[in-house]
Amino acid sequence: MKTISLNIDGKYIRTTEGNSILAAARESGIYIPTLCYHPRTRQAGKCRICVVEVKGLPGLQVSCSIQAQDGMVVLTNTDRVIETRKMIVELYLSSGRHDCLSCEASGECELQDAAYHLGITKSGFPVIDKNIPVDHSSPMIIRDMNKCIQCYRCIIGCDDIAVNEVLDMGYRGSKMTVVCDTDKPMGKSSCVVCGECVQLCPTGALVEKKAVGKGRTWEIEQVKTTCPYCGIGCQMHLHVKDNKIIKVTGVEDVEPNYGSLCVKGRFGYDFVHAPDRLKTPMIRKDGRLEEAGWEEALDYTAKRLLEIKQKHGPDSIVGIGCARSTNESNYVMMKFMRMAIGTNNVDHCART
Repeated sequence: MKTISLNIDGKYIRTTEGNSILAAARESGIYIPTLCYHPRTRQAGKCRICVVEVKGLPGLQVSCSIQAQDGMVVLTNTDRVIETRKMIVELYLSSGRHDCLSCEASGECELQDAAYHLGITKSGFPVIDKNIPVDHSSPMIIRDMNKCIQCYRCIIGCDDIAVNEVLDMGYRGSKMTVVCDTDKPMGKSSCVVCGECVQLCPTGALVEKKAVGKGRTWEIEQVKTTCPYCGIGCQMHLHVKDNKIIKVTGVEDVEPNYGSLCVKGRFGYDFVHAPDRLKTPMIRKDGRLEEAGWEEALDYTAKRLLEIKQKHGPDSIVGIGCARSTNESNYVMMKFMRMAIGTNNVDHCART
């Protein structure tokens, strides 16, 4: 890919040809607030907060929709730009119930971040409370359209990334809002509860139900790990407080899932803290299962496998892989069965 150079706020930066001004600025650590743009969604140009001045072009330009050009000169912090951004953010703050003190998304809300960056403490416009009933019908997601800023990110995520095509914009004018199917409650719609919309939402309009009240962003530690539910190897962040998982999000910009997760990967983490979950190996002694250390359990297993192989032959042993293990783990199991045990009796629980 061809590399180009442009000047942003007096700083010469290099970026890949075809990138937007916003993408080029982010690559160089230059903050330009935005609400509708996300790296995994198409160029939106709806929120207008990311406006900048570009030498040679009239008026203000939407940086997420203008391609960076070689030799381009961009200004992101002029008085004109800042005043325009402030007015737009204040309009968003006045267009719904953005109660940051009690909002579950406080601390990870992009509208809150933009207001803080611009020094906005309150909106200069009358606040319009839409008074839309909060939708609790989904088993995993709470929809509060009073906090929706109509950025379209949830719609694009549902239609183009997850390809479930549940969400769309409905009605017109002041009544325009995001709807599920033909304006059904989410729990009664065709939603498959993948949570793509929750991860892409920039405000508190879509939040995970199980995480409500469990902890603020600054109280939570993020632990990167691999999803245990299949062999694809989706990367996820465990949000941990007091040594307990309170929610899960996909890791953005990382293969193979690029932030997306299925319903099991995103919401099926309760088993980790299940009270009846086995936490240590168990060995049957005198007809009773008793807890054992890992070394004892491994030695016992190796001994029994060797005894069975010597007495009945290697083909008396079968190895079954697990769909909840990684491809690498299943490959090691297969090599162990064929090389150490000496049998081709290998199967997989997900085989059709």
